[in-house]
Amino acid sequence: MRMANNLPIGVHFLRFFPHLKKQLKIAHYKTTPLQFMNKAAGNGLKNGVALTAMSFFVVSKAGKSLWLLIPLFVLFFGFFVFLELMKVKSAIAKRRKEIDQEVIFVGRYLLIKLYSGRPLLNALAETAKSRGVTATYVREIVHDINTGTSIETALKNAIEYSPSEKFAKILFYLNNALKIGVDVTKPLSSIIDELTVQEILEVKKYGKKLNTLVIFYMVAAVVLPSLGISLLMVMANFVNFAIGLRGLLIITMFVAILQFIFIALFRSIRPMVEL
Repeated sequence: MRMANNLPIGVHFLRFFPHLKKQLKIAHYKTTPLQFMNKAAGNGLKNGVALTAMSFFVVSKAGKSLWLLIPLFVLFFGFFVFLELMKVKSAIAKRRKEIDQEVIFVGRYLLIKLYSGRPLLNALAETAKSRGVTATYVREIVHDINTGTSIETALKNAIEYSPSEKFAKILFYLNNALKIGVDVTKPLSSIIDELTVQEILEVKKYGKKLNTLVIFYMVAAVVLPSLGISLLMVMANFVNFAIGLRGLLIITMFVAILQFIFIALFRSIRPMVEL
């Protein structure tokens, strides 16, 4: 593992992932693309060797050619490297959901500060002191401005590396208003109203999807298992087929897995809104 972190073995993979640098920055990973790929390759190498060694006994016992271990190692290695890359995308998706859940609240808070006569920089600074994930991104914008970056450049960088399209829209309208030289409250109020309508539509779409999914859930996870087991017990008595404890445990496990799948589906389609 130490060798994987010191030697640039991941440099050969970087050309296949040209957007990795941007993705790492969006996910707030405090590492360079080369360090990340070295770590991913190291994990893939370590776990690939371990699983290939375990597969050796299975392959040799089955009487298969040991050359089969080579594609198995490549498969294991690629899987664990891919798993590290998926962690980055998962972190981005998590941040996107967290920001989308509170982006309208932050936008309204910023708008109130501007209506009260605060300059944009002071309004951003006061917004950065509030709680939440979005306030962290606003705090970074304020930090860039305080270290000498112009407001337009700081907003442009925040737009580029924002994991949330909704938050990027608010910053885009603010930046455009500054460039044009118009009052920022009007475009900010307009985009907040637009995002509010968009989230209301998302809630309505969620309601329609939920109705359909509930029907499938009632049929596949409630009706079919209960009626299916009853019919199976009746038919088993007719054909003198005994369903033992193992069979019942398998059916129970299948139903439990089906329940978890539906729970995951319900969570995945739920819109992250805070109206």
